[in-house]
Amino acid sequence: IIDNYVEGTLEGARDKASPSGLRFRDSKRKVDYVLAYHYRRRLARHEPGTASPGPGRGSASPSLVLNGDTGKGRAQPQPQQQDNGQSALREWPGLPGLEAMELSPLDALEEERRLQREEFEHNLLEAGLEIEKDPENKSQGLSFVRIHAPWQVLSREAELLKIKMPTKKMYEITEEKGILKTLNEIWCKLTEPLQPQVPQQENTKMKTLSYPFSREKIYLYNIKDKDTFFDNATRSRIVREILKRTSTKTRNSMGISTLIANNVYDAAYPLHDGEYEGQNDDMNERKLLYQEWARYGVFYKFQPIDLIRKYFGEKIGLYFAWLGLYTEFLIPSSVVGIIVFLYGCITIESDIPSKEMCDQHNAFTMCPLCDKFCDYWNLSSACTTARASHLFDNPATVFFSIFMALWATMFLEQWKRLQMRLSYFWDLTGLEEEEEHPRPEYENKLLQKKLKNKNITTENSNENEKEKLTWSDRMPGYAANFGLILFMIMLTFSAVFGVIVYRITTAAALSFSSNEATRSNVRVTVTATAVIINLVVVLILDEIYGAVAKWLTEIEIPKTEKTFEERLILKAFLLKFVNSYASIFYVAFFKGRFVGRPGRYVYVFEGYRMEECAPGGCLMELCIQLSIIMLGKQLIQNNLFEIGIPKLKKLLRKLKDERTVLKEMDTNQSKDPQQWDLDYILEPFTGLTPEYMEMIIQFGFVTLFVASFPLAPVFALLNNIIEVRLDAKKFVTELRRPDTVREKDIGIWYNILSVIGKLSVIINAFVIAVTSDFIPRLMYQYAYSQNGTMHGFINHTLSYFNVSQLKAGTQPENSLFAQEVSFCRFKDYREPPWSPHQYEFSKQYWAVLSARLAFVILFQNLVMFLSVLVDWMIPDIPKDISEQIRKEKTVLVDFFLKEEHEKLKLIESFIARDKQKRRSGAKSKRTRAASFSQCQRSPKGSFTSFSSQHTMV
Repeated sequence: IIDNYVEGTLEGARDKASPSGLRFRDSKRKVDYVLAYHYRRRLARHEPGTASPGPGRGSASPSLVLNGDTGKGRAQPQPQQQDNGQSALREWPGLPGLEAMELSPLDALEEERRLQREEFEHNLLEAGLEIEKDPENKSQGLSFVRIHAPWQVLSREAELLKIKMPTKKMYEITEEKGILKTLNEIWCKLTEPLQPQVPQQENTKMKTLSYPFSREKIYLYNIKDKDTFFDNATRSRIVREILKRTSTKTRNSMGISTLIANNVYDAAYPLHDGEYEGQNDDMNERKLLYQEWARYGVFYKFQPIDLIRKYFGEKIGLYFAWLGLYTEFLIPSSVVGIIVFLYGCITIESDIPSKEMCDQHNAFTMCPLCDKFCDYWNLSSACTTARASHLFDNPATVFFSIFMALWATMFLEQWKRLQMRLSYFWDLTGLEEEEEHPRPEYENKLLQKKLKNKNITTENSNENEKEKLTWSDRMPGYAANFGLILFMIMLTFSAVFGVIVYRITTAAALSFSSNEATRSNVRVTVTATAVIINLVVVLILDEIYGAVAKWLTEIEIPKTEKTFEERLILKAFLLKFVNSYASIFYVAFFKGRFVGRPGRYVYVFEGYRMEECAPGGCLMELCIQLSIIMLGKQLIQNNLFEIGIPKLKKLLRKLKDERTVLKEMDTNQSKDPQQWDLDYILEPFTGLTPEYMEMIIQFGFVTLFVASFPLAPVFALLNNIIEVRLDAKKFVTELRRPDTVREKDIGIWYNILSVIGKLSVIINAFVIAVTSDFIPRLMYQYAYSQNGTMHGFINHTLSYFNVSQLKAGTQPENSLFAQEVSFCRFKDYREPPWSPHQYEFSKQYWAVLSARLAFVILFQNLVMFLSVLVDWMIPDIPKDISEQIRKEKTVLVDFFLKEEHEKLKLIESFIARDKQKRRSGAKSKRTRAASFSQCQRSPKGSFTSFSSQHTMV
């Protein structure tokens, strides 16, 4: 341990730092990881007349700064103190008049944290890492521990983690031939302006052979420079693994995660590669990503997926590759959706049912919409609603539903193929599941269990006890999960019911109005306000459910981070899915189904009738509900929240740190902040779950109810064009650099997408059959129409009711209707008043119901069959990739055999030379024999020496 901060060298120490802020103060060793913590110096009493210690003396000078730059030896740190810090004050040298004093609880806690930090950093030194620290020369403040991993540590850990590294061997990639090659070349030329200007591999026809790193086979790898052989992302990943498994005896803390949870450290993060914008001309990967990817001005360009993967790791690279493919697939679905919408606009004038409804000569007198205060009304007054419904309720929507079901299947199949292609080029094929370290909460719970059982079990039984939590330990968590999830779902249903009550009561209240304009626009006013209220409720509950899902997962105490993430995803998705779609499901399948009929209406409260669908059907209202919730969530939640909240948190963190600095200015600190200072201000990365979640919910809007809103893919596409750059800018400029994680797929998200795709087939079948008028129109045209046209369809769907049979007190008061009303009409298939079975369901009702169910079964089986056919026709692994994987295995075996053969020849040449020298004299014989036997006894050293000579050969 070398102390650079002796007296006289403290001033200007920060000025000697590396200009880029990415290296130690010697400007040679890279900063691979940073630990940040807040410290608070202990307060002590001074005798009268003694001077206070200056900021550059006392405890500031013995700060740990560097270690390991020469490798000739290290001084051993002082033994850790196991007391509560009471004796620490007596060890301050050179401070006359300082008295030992009792520590306050706050000081005792700070002392305990300091001891834990010292022990943890000592253990990191023992693991081979090198450390640089800032002096703690203020009464309180923020300090950083910078970590560097030397070659010995990197090579050892890369071997343990089985990290694939490039070898000397390169082989040719088999290109596609024939028409596919020609089409690919044409596509590349057409899309050349859309390609990001990032460095590409010089020869794209060649691929470097990769193999898990091994120190014994170091001669296989293309090591030109040990400092750059492992890139920054790999170096930080290796250091993170060491931090996660390094323990401290104090409070039995295991790894950096536990220490951060216990506030010993504030944060642990790798550094960004410099600034993303500035006056300097130094180009780094972060700046390149910002210029070519993370700006709205380059929205039309493809994403530099390989550079994203190199900088952020495979897990984040796969997310952006998935998001990019999803956005590309929205283009054809948007085009088809616009065509379907335009078809509705073009055919609106030729739609006979709309014309009949708008024709005032037909004079369909409809029954009152509410009791007592509502008058009879003409069906022609609902002309606008009927014409608007035709835009979405036409035969083209059936075709579009089938198209979108097949689209979802093709998207998932194409993603599997792209995922496999990326796995091959990113060397993820054959990636084994890494053993994960337990979470700090799991370890704490396990420790409590051990301490509890220690008093009631014998020493022998403790040795045989398995160190894990059983289902009985987790039972309270499971019970709380079941109860609270059920409660949250019921809360969502209650919110939907509350909006329904609002609509019913508001509609009744507005019907009492003396203003004619208010009464005529009751339905529009109620629908618009109710949807906005529903959107606000959805947004609020979404935020609550996200926090509740996280808390519920924490009380389950999952063992590993992967298990924690999967359980959190399932809970959050279940709650947010129900929250987002509950009101839409109500409008689609329940609204207007339980109204009753004139003379026997269903009442929700005393005097309030259940709400009915508009004369044109509920599909138009479903379209309004879906569009406002979808657009509202995308605009407010996905964009404004995503931009505003990180900026607000960053501002608050910056203000907090500035307040701390203003209390006691440090004159020794440089004005220019270093990279670790800049990165600390950024928002910590919390995972990809929120990013995936908003896209999965959007995928549901695009597929589940697409029959009612063909323009959903268009709005999703427009949102995603912004979303890609918004997420990119957030990762590059707003977040600390995430730890690189190697993943070969998107995990549980693919299963959720697959479930939504299959569910969309069933839901769209019911939307077409139950919510729209497609089946009644089809039945009328081919079963009941006299001339095979739609003339008379409106009259066919309306039943008669004798107004004299209205209940007393429900008749319209002061009716202003022009003519005397004997019979009014209502939408249903029921027997007329003059029938022996008056007001019972007619034969047409049962015929239409049978046709609806038959359509659901036919549609579902047809689309499922086509989906399975598409799945079967498109192989999961592209043919060229499967051939390349087989070729790579063959090349790898040949490469090994060749290298081993060369090594054998080299050994034989040593033996031949040894035999020749043996003849020259006894002394040289013994020397050569001794060196060769030493070579045999120390294979690692011999192989290393052989490798250097073999490289020259």
